[in-house]
Amino acid sequence: MPPSLWRMDYEGIRRGQYSDRYFHNGVNLLTALAHEGYQFAGYSERLAQMELNPRPDEPIGDLRVEMQVFARRKPMVVIAGLDLALAILRECTGYWQGDRFINTADQLEVEAVHDGECTPYGGDPMEVVPALRIRGRYRDFALLETPILGVLTRASRISTNTYRTLVASRGKPILFFPARFDLPQSQQIDGYAYWIGVQRYNADWGKSVPAIVSTPAQAELWGGSAGGTTAHALIATFLGDTVEMMLQFARIMPPEIRRVALVDFHNDCVGTSKAVAKAFFERYREAIEHGDEQTALRYTLHGVRPDTSASLVDRSLQSLPNAYALYGVNPRLVVTLREALDSAWEEWNLPPEWHTRAQQWCRNIQIVATGGFNEARIRQFEEIGAPVDVYGVGSAFLSNSTVEGTNTDFTADVVRVEVEGQWVPLAKEGRHTNQNPCLKRVNLGTLDGSGCE
Repeated sequence: MPPSLWRMDYEGIRRGQYSDRYFHNGVNLLTALAHEGYQFAGYSERLAQMELNPRPDEPIGDLRVEMQVFARRKPMVVIAGLDLALAILRECTGYWQGDRFINTADQLEVEAVHDGECTPYGGDPMEVVPALRIRGRYRDFALLETPILGVLTRASRISTNTYRTLVASRGKPILFFPARFDLPQSQQIDGYAYWIGVQRYNADWGKSVPAIVSTPAQAELWGGSAGGTTAHALIATFLGDTVEMMLQFARIMPPEIRRVALVDFHNDCVGTSKAVAKAFFERYREAIEHGDEQTALRYTLHGVRPDTSASLVDRSLQSLPNAYALYGVNPRLVVTLREALDSAWEEWNLPPEWHTRAQQWCRNIQIVATGGFNEARIRQFEEIGAPVDVYGVGSAFLSNSTVEGTNTDFTADVVRVEVEGQWVPLAKEGRHTNQNPCLKRVNLGTLDGSGCE
């Protein structure tokens, strides 16, 4: 993607506003040494061990290094954010000459994988799979380590969590609902990373799961559109009458907007769902009998969404012996709701010619489960066959926990330096150069979708 598509403060990145201060100190030191013409005056034990000159006449301020960037998350990471990392390298590599920024990105040698590639990790920190490799004068791109690692960590965390959640849901759509849990500025890259995770899952599993986001910013980079229906607050503005609110929603909103009723406002998911379904079907049937297909589309109930608080037990479950264990949205509630929807038409006193159609109409109403879902909880629902059609997930997309195994932090290491025209291994203890056959040479000068060679 062209760097201009990303909402990034490239000027601030060039000035080190987003970089850890120790990188800024290093750049200042190397720049001063370069201006002095300082050459290495120490003794390199590493070079001596390799039977190389331990006191080479190297201009340390202009030393060229090779840096590899990688993540360690078992069993693999779905890479996202590399397009943005490359944009940062393109726009922000260089140095300041007074108030003028001299861009030297054309002097870098860069290799990267594509967004959506997977890098495996088996647990050995010496055996990592780099997603990005950079060769160039260190002081020209040292300040960029912090923002590059930041965008790769953030985006890859979300893309990998998305992928794993879809595996847990067995390909049932996952609504992307984390916008309310983070800064608005993060929505663009978060939605893009979610989309990458969905596409990787579809490619691996031969599926066509749709990417469904809740804000326009989340869909901006991949040409999608935001979806959504109603909120609890809207029901409150209708004085708690969910049925009337949904009828007015159906009457006024365009037919292409899905009609999904939020049904837990009164902690009565079954009762509210049946009431909405009955009211909708009455208008649907009337429209069909009058040959008004457009109005019938308006009163097609696509789904109901239980979002019961984790501190409440739905009314439909309160008389059960184990009600104390049935808080929030749970499998028993979903089963009860499905059964109630499937049989709702039996209470509508319909003429026989409408029985089959009404039965199918009710069965087509999907259950969209939301409220505290994550990978583990979705897997639990799926393993016992809970009849959920769509899951909504929020803050779990942002999870970066060593306990839950979602830690996706990226690391950058200098693994080689150029000494007397030769690339010499010089990684810190516990690291060494690793390979990745998926790495491709990148021409930073043509970041318009054709930058890879």
